Amino acid sequence: MSSKPTVALLCGGQSPEHEISLLSAWSVYQAIDRQNYDLLVVGIDKQGIWYNFGDSPDFLQERENPEKVHLSNHGRACFFCRNHQVVRLWELDSGEEFAIDLAFPMLHGANGEDGTIQGLFQMLGLKYVGCDQTSSANCMDKEISKILFRAHNIRVAKGICLHKKQLSDCDVPSLIAELGLPLFVKPARAGSSIGVSKVKSPEGLLPAMRLAFQVDDKILLEEAIVGREIECAVLDDRDSLVCPAPGEVIPHDEFYSYKAKYIDKAGATLKVPAELSQSQVDEVCTIAKDAFHALGCRGMARVDFFLSENGDWILNEVNTIPGFTNISLYPQLMLKAGLSYPQLIDKLLQKALASSNAL
Repeated sequence: MSSKPTVALLCGGQSPEHEISLLSAWSVYQAIDRQNYDLLVVGIDKQGIWYNFGDSPDFLQERENPEKVHLSNHGRACFFCRNHQVVRLWELDSGEEFAIDLAFPMLHGANGEDGTIQGLFQMLGLKYVGCDQTSSANCMDKEISKILFRAHNIRVAKGICLHKKQLSDCDVPSLIAELGLPLFVKPARAGSSIGVSKVKSPEGLLPAMRLAFQVDDKILLEEAIVGREIECAVLDDRDSLVCPAPGEVIPHDEFYSYKAKYIDKAGATLKVPAELSQSQVDEVCTIAKDAFHALGCRGMARVDFFLSENGDWILNEVNTIPGFTNISLYPQLMLKAGLSYPQLIDKLLQKALASSNAL
């Protein structure tokens, strides 16, 4: 019997970010040190069925294609349960069971970053990497996070939240008068720019709202900020927060879309680190850490800002499970600060193992 902790790496899921989750998990899979950890890959398909792939690299098919990558058919249907104070993964057909010490959720979007899976782990008493249920839910909901940021004197863009039932009687001229043009329409609880539109004319607002409502029944209308997109990586390392010099995203289109992030390699330029003065770096890192604390985060988060033309920092959002391939911005920022990708993963796992989540 192995004395090493067994890590369950969860990936896939039912959100529109399913494929990105698989790519992030593939990078993590390759980097976890097998001398220190045993690994089980748990893939969740788009129907919500869980499969155990063991420690097999064959859990993915077409992993070189971000649009077509998918779980293989080699998995065995499974579920988690708690039995005799131990969390176990049970395979439905074989009845085989595996003790689990720690979960590493690499699940982007709904059910992964919104506190859902974290709530399951907490009910099981299973330790896990990343933010807890409450902070995950706070970060995922753009309306709630803005309220918390304002309460902590962190500047955010002006915005208005609407529910789906308000669509039929919304006053387009009043909304535009409040926020100006152009403006952005976003699902309130989604990521990776899915369902996001930049609206330049009054005629474009309702179609953009309908598109966002296809993703979520609550949406955010937000003023467009003219400025640079700066992103900070925050790591909860023991009793202190690490925030290296931030990076910059330079979109080659109207905004940093899903296609630019994950499909079109020429969709944006990432600068690591961003060209900023030391005082600007110090200021934005301080705000990023304040935001991390304001939302009750732990483990890791990517904190995204706009640097306006007049030099103001405007917080955009906090991502609790940021894109995590070895070439994603968060790991690249940590690498620039001297922390390799395997070392980053080890720190996250060790932080989670040291946490208290026992029933």
